[in-house]
Amino acid sequence: MNGAARTNTRDIARAAVRAELAQVAFDLFRREGFDKVTVNDLAAAAGVSRSTFLRYFGTKEDAVLGAVDAQGEQLADALRARPADEDDWTALRRALDTVVEHHRHDAAGTLAMSHLIMETPALCARSQEKQNGWRPAIAQALTERAGHSRPATLGALVRAAAAVDCLNIAVNHWTASGGRLDLAGLLDEAFAALAPRAPSGQSPR
Repeated sequence: MNGAARTNTRDIARAAVRAELAQVAFDLFRREGFDKVTVNDLAAAAGVSRSTFLRYFGTKEDAVLGAVDAQGEQLADALRARPADEDDWTALRRALDTVVEHHRHDAAGTLAMSHLIMETPALCARSQEKQNGWRPAIAQALTERAGHSRPATLGALVRAAAAVDCLNIAVNHWTASGGRLDLAGLLDEAFAALAPRAPSGQSPR
């Protein structure tokens, strides 16, 4: 086995362990309540040492929200893949279909996760912090779509922030409905509320 293969095998194994620890943590938080569970409790439930658990997750919040870190880059990649002639706002909406598909694939799991986050102030704050971290990558993707290699413009950063806020509001409404409302439709409605409006007599770009 060459070095690259060994590295890939280690990465896969690490990801599997991380996913298992995250599931154990999530199940314990749901049963006992986030604030009542300590890192020692999480390690014991998972059958690992405290130091091992902390190698995978630095905080309790990260054990729930670890997957959020990668979503910003995933959204940026989806945005870059949109057709070049698509306006930024439409491209942002379509890129967020990656999140919609995740919710559709595991509606029960994502609904339970959303409830836990909404009901736990510490998780709400940490989730917001992580999503704020998506903005630079999304804004840079918008700038690159325009054919520029320079740093993201102020306008791109504003559009990225607005798109993330639309996502949050849509997910909150979806969660409050118990998953009965259509998340894609809620996102469409949120984006439509901020869609650029062409002057009278002109069609939008």
